[in-house]
Amino acid sequence: MTDKVTKLCPKIILEGTRLTHKTEIAFALNEHPRIVGPRRYRYHSPIISAEWCAFTNFPWGRGLINFEPQEEDLALETYRTWVRLFELMRYYSWIIDRFHISTQAYQKRAYGKIYDFRWMEERLRALDFRLIFCYRHPDTFAAARVKRLPISGKPSQYDNLTVFIEEQEQMRDLVWQSTLTWLEIDISDDNIERITDEIADWLTKTGGLIAR
Repeated sequence: MTDKVTKLCPKIILEGTRLTHKTEIAFALNEHPRIVGPRRYRYHSPIISAEWCAFTNFPWGRGLINFEPQEEDLALETYRTWVRLFELMRYYSWIIDRFHISTQAYQKRAYGKIYDFRWMEERLRALDFRLIFCYRHPDTFAAARVKRLPISGKPSQYDNLTVFIEEQEQMRDLVWQSTLTWLEIDISDDNIERITDEIADWLTKTGGLIAR
């Protein structure tokens, strides 16, 4: 007889500017026993990102966040494809490292274009996707940059921290306007274990671990 277990299939979108540990948090959540269940061996759950530079054939190119105006149709079709895939595979866990909030922030800042993604949030909300905004106190960005530079493939992207601080506030406004259930979490202490435990507590309390 097989032991009856509860299927965990949280759907998480991590948003935040650079240097806010989104990728580290995504990997840690993907192995957190209270998020994905106890594991006797290591296996994968989908971790995807709008930050993938999949629209150009060179490093640090363009993708779902920083696409150019002539690539708008490509970007929107990609978003529609992702959302449809989530709907088709609704009983699985998904962890997303940056998504539509990042796109809205970049496109408004770079091109003055405001994208209305209410259609997307309506479909994501039906699947109970949860939005987590990773926030860093402005005074801690400099120390975070020092830690990042030795491992960065493109150190120049961290030259101007003011850009990150301004983008963070812009993204915060967008998160507050979101129709998704969301949590703002302070990552200023760089403690990934504390952060993921707090996320697990919130998902447990609000029913975000089990599909409706």
